[in-house]
Amino acid sequence: MDRLRIRIVGGSLGGLFAAALLGRDGHDVKIYERSMHGLGGRGAGLLGRPELFALLRATGCEHVANVGIAAREGITLDRTGNIVERNGKPSMEISWNHLYQFFREQLPDGAYQLGAEVRAVTEDADRAYLAFNGLEDDWADLVIGADGVGSTVRTAVNGTGSASLYAGYVAWRGLFPERLLDLTVSGSLLGYLAYYPMPGSHIIGFLVDGPNGEVVTGARRYNWVWYRPAPGEAGRRAVLTDAEGAAHPYSLPPGAVSDDAHRDLVEQAGKLLPPAFASVVAAEPRPFVQAIFDYETPAMVRGRVALLGDAAFTVRPHTGRGAAKAAGDALALQRALRALPVTEALQAYHAERHPIGQSLAAYGRELGARLLGR
Repeated sequence: MDRLRIRIVGGSLGGLFAAALLGRDGHDVKIYERSMHGLGGRGAGLLGRPELFALLRATGCEHVANVGIAAREGITLDRTGNIVERNGKPSMEISWNHLYQFFREQLPDGAYQLGAEVRAVTEDADRAYLAFNGLEDDWADLVIGADGVGSTVRTAVNGTGSASLYAGYVAWRGLFPERLLDLTVSGSLLGYLAYYPMPGSHIIGFLVDGPNGEVVTGARRYNWVWYRPAPGEAGRRAVLTDAEGAAHPYSLPPGAVSDDAHRDLVEQAGKLLPPAFASVVAAEPRPFVQAIFDYETPAMVRGRVALLGDAAFTVRPHTGRGAAKAAGDALALQRALRALPVTEALQAYHAERHPIGQSLAAYGRELGARLLGR
């Protein structure tokens, strides 16, 4: 196996997973991440899946899965807050942030560059080339696009018209210290994976670790996600317009939501949600919002360029398999590169992972239709 110069566009979990595996195989790997300050602290909890555990074993990092919060069972509430259904199954939410920080720290100095916005990726028979906004251009034997829902690298694989499609609803999110909870109202949610459905909408909530992996009572955080309709481009634009009046394409980070939108969210929570869920929505001082998108790539590879994770298939978050999908992609790419020259390896990678991405995307749309009546 030849040592390759590999450049990864996108420094979230998918990019980090690929870097960890391919770096262990001796390749020269560097990640370019467009954000200026990194992605730490943005994630909450994620469900452990076989692909994720396989990746942790392959990198000798199984202990990372031990940081998280266990929910003793899942519960469904009615409008008054009574439990109307129990699934009886405990679940473990692995810490997204701990996973991110751990893999980020494993990279050698200089292998993760922030503020690196890729403008275009091109290639010839021997190399792929990265052009940046404000940085010196780079080249690689292989470019991996792990740049998510708004992927730039997609264009190099599938041409123009590769934008993600808005699904017509958004996820309002909260992630705040446990100490802010009004336990007289919301204490009934603690220890559970709690869920409340309503026509066209639903909310889910659970405890996660603290910002530095803390799992003791009082140092944890509460995470909630409330899916709400915002139909059409006008609806998306209205929700994703920040406090300064600027419209964002995919999400609003904590602190960007206007005071009026925040007040309306809390007011609607009081009218529509069980008291415990209304309380946790009101307890979040800086909610953030993520629009829900779909994207299915016709091809995961072209020449010396490959797509991975959400850049290839942006699937609905209801599946709970985004990180696992990225881990599976990274493992398959590693196996192919160990066995075959680059361009042949990428074709093998596409053949293995493309049907899996298609299936998961279809499952996500089915879940969205079922859970939100659309």
